[in-house]
Amino acid sequence: MSCVGSRLGGVNDEAMETQGFAPAEQASESGAPSETGANWPTGGAEWQRVSPSYAWADLALNLLVMLAVAAGLVAVLIFGGDHVPPPPYIALSVVIVVLLINALLAFRRVRAIGYVLREDDLLFRRGILFERVIAVPYGRLQLVDVTRGPLLRALGLATLKFVTASVATGVQLPGLRLEEAERLRDRLVELAEARRSGL
Repeated sequence: MSCVGSRLGGVNDEAMETQGFAPAEQASESGAPSETGANWPTGGAEWQRVSPSYAWADLALNLLVMLAVAAGLVAVLIFGGDHVPPPPYIALSVVIVVLLINALLAFRRVRAIGYVLREDDLLFRRGILFERVIAVPYGRLQLVDVTRGPLLRALGLATLKFVTASVATGVQLPGLRLEEAERLRDRLVELAEARRSGL
C-alpha cells in the first residue's frame, strides 16, 4: 500500500458529526429559517461523488470475504459429518446471506458517498439507510494522506484520509481518482494553513 500525506499543525479539537436524517430547516442567528431541508447541510452546494469504479473494489472485497466463509462452511460439511451440531451450519449460512446482500448493495452504497468543500469545512457523507454526515473544519486538520492498496491502484483510485487532533475522528474518503485525491489533498492543506494563519 502506498501512502502520501501532508502533516499539519493543529489544536485539540474534534471533527463535528451528525447522523440520521436532515431537519426540515435550520434557523439563522436572527431566528429566521436560513436553509430548506433540500439544501441542508450543503447550503445548496452540489455533492461531489466518488468514482463509480470504486463499487467494483467494494464488491470484490465483499465477494472475497463471502468465498472465505463459504469455504469454511464446505470444510465443516466435509470434515464434520454428522458430528457437528446444527448451530455452526446456521451461523455460517446466515453470514453468507448477509455478505451476499451487502455485495448486492455495493453500487448503491458507493453512490451514497459524497463530499462538499464549504467555506470553513469539508463535509463528508456516506450510508444508505442510516446516513452519516461529518464536518471537518479546515483549521483542525493535522494530517491529510493519500493511500492506495493493490486493488485501488489497479483501478486508478485512491483513498484520502484526514486526521484531526483526536484520532477517533479520523475520516476516510475512498474511491477518488488519483488525480482528484492529490488535488483535493493539496487544496485542503492550503485551506488549513490559511485558517491557521488567520487569513
